[in-house]
Amino acid sequence: MSRLSIEASTPLCLLQDAGRFGVRHLGVTQGGALDWVSMRWANWLLGNPGEAAVVEVTLGGFSLVAEQDCCLALTGADLDARIDGEPLKPWSSFTLNRGQRLRLNQPLQGARAYLAAPGGFAAPQVLGSCASVVREELGGLDGLGSALAKGQQLEYRGTAPGLKTVPEGLRPDLTESSALDLVLGAQIGDFSGISLFEAFNRDWTLDSRADRMGMRLLGPALQYQGAPMISEGIPLGAVQVPPDGQPIVLLNDRQTIGGYPRLGALTPLALARLAQLLPGSVVRFKPVVQELAWQQQRAFLQRFVA
Repeated sequence: MSRLSIEASTPLCLLQDAGRFGVRHLGVTQGGALDWVSMRWANWLLGNPGEAAVVEVTLGGFSLVAEQDCCLALTGADLDARIDGEPLKPWSSFTLNRGQRLRLNQPLQGARAYLAAPGGFAAPQVLGSCASVVREELGGLDGLGSALAKGQQLEYRGTAPGLKTVPEGLRPDLTESSALDLVLGAQIGDFSGISLFEAFNRDWTLDSRADRMGMRLLGPALQYQGAPMISEGIPLGAVQVPPDGQPIVLLNDRQTIGGYPRLGALTPLALARLAQLLPGSVVRFKPVVQELAWQQQRAFLQRFVA
């Protein structure tokens, strides 16, 4: 068993995997990596299963020291990562020698970086996953959803296949401003005509009120004209509209049911891009049909089939 000692961390540094499934009927949310695309690439670099446990570092403030020579992988945001002060760019695997320190400082581009180890980081399985959900006290190194903390050790058992890099043409462009694909939902026809026009033709600004449960968007107030709703299940990426008319995109740590009307739901690939945006970023929605979303998803996953 190989070990890495955590020297600094924040409440936003969490152990994550693909999340929990088959438990929402119990009121248990999904959890898991917000930028699942970057998580998959980090695991690909080391020959891991795509859902293997990784460290999700949001906005930096994380550092660790290697207790043995090791090979790790870093993808996602550029958080000014450095090995003993020397710059380290994401989207590659790299060697960290015994006693060397890896530090992720602050965002230069994007919001969340993903650190992987051979075989995935070891942690207890809670309801089939080690994904950290702080609110529900599930997952993480302690099984109680706690954030990673100074003094803890990350353990893994595996062997890296050699140093690799994600080809530049396959890396997500964290600077792109293309619209976020949204599959229309059941209540779409109950919004006013002008609201529907503004929903898909106006800019939306990401509010500072954003976390792993959801991201609030600021823009024109959308008007729902339908009947009051009975609470129903909420899918990942749902764009719900509360009474103030400002949409909220619901993420991995969302509640399992809700009664606000929804424009629809972002596609998984759009959600991964949204996860890398900082407060103040501007986005637009683009309506797509479900079949197109499935085609895009299958095409992306096909890259990981041997």
